[in-house]
Amino acid sequence: MKWILSYLKPLRKRIAVGVTFKMLGTVSELMIPFLLSYILENVIHTNKIQSILLFGGLMALFSLTACLGNIIANRMAAKTTMLFSTQMRRQLFSKTLHLSARNVDSFTIPSLEARITSDTYNVQNFIGMIQKMGIRAPILLLGGTVITLIMDNKLALVMIATLPVIFAVVYGISRMGVPLYSTVQRSVDSMVRVVREDAQGIRVIKALSKVKYENARYDKANLALKKNETRAATIMGVVNPIMTLLMNLGIVGVIGVSAYFVSQNRSSSTTVIAFMQYFTLISMAMMSLSRMFVMYTKCAASAKRISTVLECENELKPREDDGKGDSSLHVSFEKVSFSYLGKKNNVNNISFSLKKGESLGIIGPTGSGKTTVLRLLMRFYDPDSGIIRINGRDIRSYDANKLTRMFGVVFQNDFIYADSIKENIRFGRDISDEAITEAARIAQAHDFISSFAKGYSHKVSTGGTNLSGGQRQRVLISRAVATKPEILVLDDSSSALDYKTDANLRLALSKALPDSTVITVAQRVSSVKSCDLILVIDNGVIIGSGKHQELMESCSEYKEISDSQMGGALLD
Repeated sequence: MKWILSYLKPLRKRIAVGVTFKMLGTVSELMIPFLLSYILENVIHTNKIQSILLFGGLMALFSLTACLGNIIANRMAAKTTMLFSTQMRRQLFSKTLHLSARNVDSFTIPSLEARITSDTYNVQNFIGMIQKMGIRAPILLLGGTVITLIMDNKLALVMIATLPVIFAVVYGISRMGVPLYSTVQRSVDSMVRVVREDAQGIRVIKALSKVKYENARYDKANLALKKNETRAATIMGVVNPIMTLLMNLGIVGVIGVSAYFVSQNRSSSTTVIAFMQYFTLISMAMMSLSRMFVMYTKCAASAKRISTVLECENELKPREDDGKGDSSLHVSFEKVSFSYLGKKNNVNNISFSLKKGESLGIIGPTGSGKTTVLRLLMRFYDPDSGIIRINGRDIRSYDANKLTRMFGVVFQNDFIYADSIKENIRFGRDISDEAITEAARIAQAHDFISSFAKGYSHKVSTGGTNLSGGQRQRVLISRAVATKPEILVLDDSSSALDYKTDANLRLALSKALPDSTVITVAQRVSSVKSCDLILVIDNGVIIGSGKHQELMESCSEYKEISDSQMGGALLD
């Protein structure tokens, strides 16, 4: 919870002003029963209208001060809470974007989504409540107790006797709340994961008539959440009834003792009236404190989940270059091995090198490790052994931003957001409209974009669902080549293109980016056959390397893929 203070510190002046108004309003509220008791005991019987009006006016003034003080304080608290939560969400989102791929794998995307949404909401609610009730309740509790002790210490002690029991009950139950609500939030993660997956795959679900199946899967996650929420709510819901019971017993005790004292002329009825009002205020304060304890348990569970992300260290730290690389090579892998789970290597002993402007094709069966090679090259992960170099330097010695700016990339499962085609290609970068058009021409996208009524201003839906598969891929390739990257990475990015368009694309790339090193991962031999170097990977191991014709003669697996796709005859 300490990290929360770092977000509140810049708002301390606003908080101090709000607390001052809250204290003023609460103290004014405490004075009203005292003045009423004084009027009943010392003013009414004098029959002096002037005195009655004077003290009545004071009561009205304190009432107005209490009202205005609380209104101003609550408005300032709301503003402070919004500023706090906005900054917290911004920082958490920014941290999420900067997490390493391994960190993201560990947290999972649905869990990160839940932390940015529901967890921040729980913390925000508690911060707002602590400013509104966290000041008022203690003042009412302590102030009311002190005033009642001054008025009649014997009656006050009867009331005070119930407070330790109440605190013990609230504290004991609140300790159970944090693990309970942590479990609830994990259930929220599971439900968000199902919703996210189904939203992305809604067309496939309908196409395969699996709506009932997905409903059942969602129901399972929803019922698990319901079970955990019910358990947490049932246990935490005991607080208010028990507090009400104890406070009512305290009231009964005060009434009984006060009745006895009044009958013995050891106390007055006016004191009893004031006591009951103060007891009501103290009861309200205790109820507020119990609500804060319940909110605290939610906040503590959520704050712990948020802090885990905020304090997560990126293991991809810069390292010193060993100075042993060959600067004449643009990209090189030196005996690189890597495992996602630290058990079996996903790629093993991968070695190859490319000079500037050369092209690399990677082909192999699904799950063979092709995409893993690309992820290691862009330093989404660090290899377990071996070294990857760009321009002779260990990629771990590069500044992260400088490294990523070298690449233009199209992933297998890349994304398009809801905006114009132009802005999807620009992607927030400083790229002119002319450069966007040129990139689209290279990617063979200009013709179909121009066919839209609004051309490059044509609005695309989230995920590009109003474009065909081939159109989406060409928009994404346009995005990748728009900056004329030093290294262009195409991860199965032409699978939805016909052979003619694919061939035209490869020809356009070779002419437009003569100095760029192009790395292409593909399932089709036609997409890689013109590359300067082709790697055939199976089970994370290179089983063949060389040019197309060399592999046709030396690698039976490559020849088998070629023959199965083209019957032994490849298109030029």
